[in-house]
Amino acid sequence: MENAFNRVHPDRNLYRRTLLQFAGVALLNGCLNGCAPPSLPLRVGTIVFPGYELLFLARSLGWLKPELVRLIELQNSSDSVRALAAGKLEAAQLTMDEMISARAGGVDLRAILVLDTSDGADQVLARPGISMSNLAGHKIAAEDNSVGALMMASLLEASGLRVDQVVKVPITQSRAVEIYQKGLAEVLVTAEPWASQIKALGGHTIFDSTAVPDRIVDVIAVRADALETHANSLRHLVAMQFSALDYFRKHPDQASVYMAPRLQIAAGDVVASFGGLKLPDRTQNQEMIRKNGSLYRNLPLLQSILLNAKLLRKSVDVHALLDDRFIRAGDAA
Repeated sequence: MENAFNRVHPDRNLYRRTLLQFAGVALLNGCLNGCAPPSLPLRVGTIVFPGYELLFLARSLGWLKPELVRLIELQNSSDSVRALAAGKLEAAQLTMDEMISARAGGVDLRAILVLDTSDGADQVLARPGISMSNLAGHKIAAEDNSVGALMMASLLEASGLRVDQVVKVPITQSRAVEIYQKGLAEVLVTAEPWASQIKALGGHTIFDSTAVPDRIVDVIAVRADALETHANSLRHLVAMQFSALDYFRKHPDQASVYMAPRLQIAAGDVVASFGGLKLPDRTQNQEMIRKNGSLYRNLPLLQSILLNAKLLRKSVDVHALLDDRFIRAGDAA
């Protein structure tokens, strides 16, 4: 049976990635305010999503050095982008489309590492009786961010509908189950761990990211002005990502015990929550990010989709967004 860790699927929004942690917000408003000289740790914005959990696993194992890297939990990816723009974060875990949008908005970022790729992780769930053939007129709940918009655009494209033929309901992923339970929407764009909970309530999948391969990729996005000042921290972050991935693959049961509380699922369900994600190791990262690698080649198409769907205000030099120096470097302690 295929190892679930070797598949990329954000089951994104896992998340996508949304549960507000008050401690993280306190850090953002407190220790993150003011200047961040090179002596301070690299501040990395993140949300709750399986594909983003390996760095937290490294922290739980005592491997992630707090004097080098600090993980800042935020409510959603939009908060991460705003904090990057304001200089309150040096890096964040984002989707590639979110990063392209941020760059078009004037935030100079570089993708230094691919965390995961969605291969069914991002899903569109519907109530019984609703399918791709009868979506017109229904309320579709989606997060107001690039991934939500990208999945919405892909869903409408696949169903042959215009945006004015459905009713969009803006949500945050942390409320997805509540939205379904209260009947506030018939269709939801979501990911793990919420997708499994909605399916347990009767929802079924009518569309997912397997239909749009390589459109949703999660990366570590870093402010260009932090690449040199925080180089040691970035090398450490990359090394810990790959060390945690190795531990996760070799010791899934032990790793799941650490990861379950943040994902708010049982330890026995953690591995399944990664089912729609591919988690590239260092070698695979090098192949994706290098010049003429798979991600490098796919970026122009991704940008074209964003522009056509009016999810991007202007085009950018997408190839300038990739920097493979840190995944080429040797492991850091």
